[in-house]
Amino acid sequence: MKNIFFLLLLATFLNAQNPKIYSALGDVIYNNLDGISKLKNYILYAKDIEKINEYIKKVKLIKKKGFLIENGNKKINKYDYLNSLRSLSKINDFYLRSVKNNFKKSIENKDSKLFEQMVNSGLVDTKRYKSKIITYYLFHIEDINATGVIQNILDQNKELKKKKQVQKKVYKSKHKLQEEKMKRIRAKDKLRQAKIEREINLRVNNEKKEIIKNQTIDK
Repeated sequence: MKNIFFLLLLATFLNAQNPKIYSALGDVIYNNLDGISKLKNYILYAKDIEKINEYIKKVKLIKKKGFLIENGNKKINKYDYLNSLRSLSKINDFYLRSVKNNFKKSIENKDSKLFEQMVNSGLVDTKRYKSKIITYYLFHIEDINATGVIQNILDQNKELKKKKQVQKKVYKSKHKLQEEKMKRIRAKDKLRQAKIEREINLRVNNEKKEIIKNQTIDK
């Protein structure tokens, strides 16, 4: 019975957002875990998959310990927990720097795929780089699949959202506009052809009249 109670209590703590103890340091690590986990899906970080998996295991274990400390577990030393957070913080900062550098490279090299991956990892400071993200998106709109973090940024920008809707209408009506243009061109061609035919007919008729007139005079 005690074991069941303990498991239920532990599950309750794990469903909470983060341990409150040393939250200034812990929140950053725990909140970035999903983003760092996403890096495993990108070729650029293929060599780091094992390291990232090991990091994920350590973070989850330390998070459990944080909740247990909050629950009054005396067997876990809170200073050991703090040192573990400091150690994990260095790894967290390493990947944040890496993503930041690759994000900047993606813009410099116009690498839209890398741009998407880095922004959608959730590890780019979108508040700081919001204008850069939007500007790059506008100039490469046809190369970017606006999902995840990128889509959230676009949705938050009302002016950009309106512009995006206008662009969609333009894209949808592009074919229609092209058809209308071709119709106008064909109509002008018909008018031009009709004018030429009238001029030819008039010239022929005049020439006929001239011939008939000359024949009458000769008689």
